[in-house]
Amino acid sequence: MRAAAPRTRPRTEWRTELCTDEREFGRLAEEWGRLYRHCGTATPFQSHAWLHSWWLSYGTPGRLRLVLVRDGGDLVAAAPLMLVRQPWPALVPLGGAISDFGDVLIEDGERADRAAAALADGLAAAARTALIDFREVRPGGAVERVYASWRGPRRQVPDSLCLELPAVPMDDLIGRLATAKAQQRVRAKLRKLSTLGVERRTVRPDEVDTALRRLLELHRLQWQGRKVTSEHLQDRFAEHLIRSVGPMVRAGDAVVTEFLVDGTVVAVDLTLLSDRLAGGYLYGAHPQLRERKADVATMLLHACAQHTAAGGAAGGRRVLSLLRGNEPYKHHWRPQPVVNQRFLLARRRTSPLMSAAVCDVAARSRGKKLLDRFLDWRERGGGRP
Repeated sequence: MRAAAPRTRPRTEWRTELCTDEREFGRLAEEWGRLYRHCGTATPFQSHAWLHSWWLSYGTPGRLRLVLVRDGGDLVAAAPLMLVRQPWPALVPLGGAISDFGDVLIEDGERADRAAAALADGLAAAARTALIDFREVRPGGAVERVYASWRGPRRQVPDSLCLELPAVPMDDLIGRLATAKAQQRVRAKLRKLSTLGVERRTVRPDEVDTALRRLLELHRLQWQGRKVTSEHLQDRFAEHLIRSVGPMVRAGDAVVTEFLVDGTVVAVDLTLLSDRLAGGYLYGAHPQLRERKADVATMLLHACAQHTAAGGAAGGRRVLSLLRGNEPYKHHWRPQPVVNQRFLLARRRTSPLMSAAVCDVAARSRGKKLLDRFLDWRERGGGRP
């Protein structure tokens, strides 16, 4: 009997598209979502709900640049970008300063290398006279494949510092603390929360909008009279958050948690989720919690740690991310420092723009070091008479 011929994958047509229409961006939700689910390095900041909502709140008409790669009818790679003019012409990731990670999407598997190469070619064509500037790329991000395929001038420089903990239960996080005394203090804080009657509930998808409005009200209240990220108080930020998080909760990319005392909501937390990480993004807490000696940071970490125990591609997430920022309270938990990367891609004619960007990075780095030295000197008493 003659053996059957092996089945081969039908030949398909690869093509690269440039989308500049925000209405078309909205219609990409389903296939963007499929690609997002098949890109293991994706973070919630690359989900369609987050990016499309961000564009509606922050985008500039006429500046949208989505580079899409298709294999036949399949979307296998996407770079969500926009054109900026200052300080020089550049294509930068959607999501802006309110997103902790930027990246592209590339389907995992046998098509990944070809998709990355096609995306690199599509980016080169879309850039024209602009620099391509991928900021805040988490180590291991999909942009690294594009960078490896890039055929023009390129540079990689450090970006923001993030702090990460292992995805383990709260008891194991407590066990990481440096001393037995420090461990005892945290357990005492957890007992205090229990004594106060703090209860925790996960918000249902149909309750998300109301819970987020309450989160923003509590956030404004907790920072009243203190220095706060001003963008978090803007109407456009509230509109973006409320518009994006509902679909993300339904898709499993976010969870909203309320904390109650005697049936009254005293705090609300928003944690973003992907296959690899859980990260507490924003919270609001009533000042009464601190007045009653409740440790809000421990309360939030305890809740966030639970979200790393389930979900993810392998039945559990690998990282509890404290996201960007080097705040002292984060170091209490002995986190691992992880530096986001910045990838600059240029064509031959735009290489001077890349050189300008690299010089700007170096100048800002030197300025920050000088400021840190001055602040350290002043704290040690150097600025006192």
